[in-house]
Parts: sequence; C-alpha cells; structure tokens
Amino acid sequence: MAYLLGLDLGTSSLKGLVFDQSGQLINTASADYPLTSPRPGYSEQDPNHWRQAAQTVIFELLDKIPELRKELIGISFSGQMHSLVLLDEENTVIRPAILWNDVRTTKQCQRIMEEMPEILAITKNVALEGFTLPKICWVQEHEPENWQRVRHLMLPKDFLALWLSGTYSMDYSDAAGTLLLDSEQKCWSTEIINKFAIPAEILPTLFESAEEVGTLVPELQAAFGFEQEVKIFAGGADNACAALGSGIIDEGIGMVSIGTSGVFLSFEEQEVDYQGKLHVFHHAVAKKHYSMGVTLAAGNSLSWYRDTFAEGVDFSELLADVEEVSPGADGLLFTPYIVGERTPYTDSTIRGSFIGIDTHHRRRHFSRAVLEGITFSLKDSQLIMEETAKRKFSKIVSVGGGAKNKAWLQMQADIFDAEITTLTTEQGPGMGAAMLAAIGSGLYPDEAACVEAFVKYGPVIKPVKENVAEYQRVYAIYQKVYPQTAPLCRELAALQPE
Repeated sequence: MAYLLGLDLGTSSLKGLVFDQSGQLINTASADYPLTSPRPGYSEQDPNHWRQAAQTVIFELLDKIPELRKELIGISFSGQMHSLVLLDEENTVIRPAILWNDVRTTKQCQRIMEEMPEILAITKNVALEGFTLPKICWVQEHEPENWQRVRHLMLPKDFLALWLSGTYSMDYSDAAGTLLLDSEQKCWSTEIINKFAIPAEILPTLFESAEEVGTLVPELQAAFGFEQEVKIFAGGADNACAALGSGIIDEGIGMVSIGTSGVFLSFEEQEVDYQGKLHVFHHAVAKKHYSMGVTLAAGNSLSWYRDTFAEGVDFSELLADVEEVSPGADGLLFTPYIVGERTPYTDSTIRGSFIGIDTHHRRRHFSRAVLEGITFSLKDSQLIMEETAKRKFSKIVSVGGGAKNKAWLQMQADIFDAEITTLTTEQGPGMGAAMLAAIGSGLYPDEAACVEAFVKYGPVIKPVKENVAEYQRVYAIYQKVYPQTAPLCRELAALQPE
C-alpha cells in the first residue's frame, strides 16, 4: 500500500494527514505554535517553530502508522498565503515572518499603487496589506540592515519544502499571492522586481503544485527512519488546496468557506479580468485559475456576537431557534463589517451595524440576522462573478463553520439561489495537499480522477423558491447599508485617538 502525507501549515498550528492510495484518511496529527503581536496591527511567527511542529507531527504519525517507514511515497503542502519569510546565505531566518493578517503596510500599499498602477494588469490583483510585496517594501524601509542580509525569499510552506528537500521552490498558486508574479507569463515580473529593488536571485524557482521539487534529504530520511525514497512536491496555497480538496475543478461549482474570515471562491477555466474587485490566483490545478472574494469577519462576527451578548452559551444553543424566525429576521439586518471589509469595498474604516432594531426583536432574531448578514456579504462576491464572468453556479460546496448548522445551510441555499452540499469528511487544505502528492506521484492521471477517489459529498440542500424571492428583496436593502453608513463610520473613526 502506498501512503501520502499532506502537511497543512496554518496560522495557529500545523496538521499532518496521511491518506492511502485509494483516498482513505488513515490518521492525523497536529502541533501548535505561537503567534506574536509586538505592536498593534503586527502579526508575526518564527519559521523555526513551523519546522519543529512538522518534525513533531511526522514523528507522531510514524508512531501511529509504523508502515509509513516503508510505504510513504510522497509529501506535499498547503500553507497560509502571503506571509514573508526571509533567509540569509546560510538559510538562517533573519527576522520573524510577517504574516498574512499583519496590517502594518497600508502606506506601502498606497505607494505601490501610486508608483506602479499597472501592477493590476501584471498580477491581476491590487496591493493590499495581506500581500507579500508590501511587506517586502516595509522591511526595505524600516529594517534596511535586515534587507541587506536577505539571500532567499519564500512563503511559509516553501520553508518546509526547503528543509525537507533542500530546494528553493514556490508553486504558482502561492506565487500569485505575492504581487510579484506576471500572471499571464507565469514568471517573476522583471518590471515589478526592478521597480522595487528586489534581486531576482533571491526568488525561488516556480513549479506547478503537483510537481516534484526533490526527494527527502538523506539526513532527514535517516532521522525519520524511512527505508525508501520519499518524493517532495511543491504544494499549494491554502485556499487553492481547500478548493481541490472540495472538488472545485470545474466551472459552475463554487465554494463558500466560513472560518474567522469568509471566502467565496469560483473555479476559472480561463483567467477573468475582475479589475481588482476580486482576487484572481493560479489554482493548484495545473494551468487553471480561481477567483475569490473575502469577508474579513465571517465566523468572527458570530463569535463576537456570542461573546458579547451570550457569553458562555454554546453555538448550538445560540442558534437552536433561528428556524423559528422568517427569512429577513423580521426586519432586522446585520452588516459584518466589525473589522473593516475586503470585498467588495476594501474599506478599513467601515464598521458593522444592526439596522431595524424593534422592541419585538429577541435574541433569536439577532442570531438569524448575524447569519444572514455574513451570507449576504459573501453573496457580494458571488454577484461580481455572475456579472463579470457571467458565471451561473449549479452547485456550491459549503465548508467550515457554515457547514455545521442545518438552518444556516438552508439560508445559504436560499441567499445564493443555488444547491448547497457539504463534504462527508471535511479535512480542509491538508487533504488537497495529500491529493497533490497523489497526483504528482502518478497514482492518478489527473485532478478529476483524484477528486473522484478522495472527495465525497453529503446530501444536497435545495433553495426554497419563496425564500429566494424574499431574500432578493432583503439583499437589495442590505446593499444600501454600506453607502449610507460608510461616511458616518469615517466620521467616527476621525474622532478616535491615533
């Protein structure tokens, strides 16, 4: 039996998932690591903690599955996007990685767009705080002594690939999130790196996600006790791997993922020009793309609501009676802009609101309004895809927190006006990483065959015609809230101390 290992490098922990060649999950292991915030808005991690976590996970899996030492054939990765890792000539970490959720780079984003507005045409994305290039610019400006030491630049999962294989690599799905990739030519943009004084030699070699970058280095093969060659594959960005692991490999199938933030994602057979309204990235599926919009506070809005108004109450209890409330929450609207918003507004000053509060509203109304507001925000991204790419979604796969509540799944079906399904065993981006190892190893001829073996769906939730019509009316009102409240939020923000 051949086994595959997917390593999912997340923001708070690293998870390892072992699958056999038929797509069956055999076992998992995980290890946590800290996140530091030395100043408000800063978010950093020590890459050495990722390596230590990966070593811990691999040894734990070897203890659970001793036959891996003879039968593991491939390792691949999924990883948090955008986070900047800088190494010196000895491959020593120069400074803590600046993570995707670090927001210190607003001025650098403004500078990038002012000095090089054509970056949108080259990369298909605009400069936002999460992307890698603004972080590079920040280091150049604020830590020139560290920048002078840089000999290698990479993203988190590629740091693990270097450790395991000795190869400096990055796949196209992750490279697309750096703001350094010429998306059409699939190469590092000479124009961009020259403009921002980034030496070409510090950038890693580019690979397709399922492409082999090397084999496990001899010292680690001996340390882990592997008796055979283990191939290392490039892997992919977390959203790309999550999409592959959800079977998003054809047009007309979307994915909605509700974690702390929320994502609405669409497979793109051909690259679509959304003019910066959505993110457009290379897929983990070779030579394909995906587009996605982001709601900054999706599950975070629900957590905030629970912790503020129903502290200590379990989510299942909090949401137990939302089905008693009719669509539209009896005239109550919630906008989930509690930490600003990304799609479609890219506004750091907008804040959330409840609109229409009435004396008859009770907790169940507010609970339903929060779920509906999060879903309306994700529908904003769906609408851009439908209008720009003429996309019609025949099926949407719901993953994350939104897939765990039956009433919320029905709201998604009604608000998106599409059939909703879930995964019978949701394993997140790590399963997509293992699938890339399976494809790269030649166990499956292509992504479609691999999806057929690995991905299993639950029952389909169909939209209710009457609810769809009601939500269309409510959503039209929801769309009016942002332009009405944005000026007020800017005025309120101006009152706050620096």
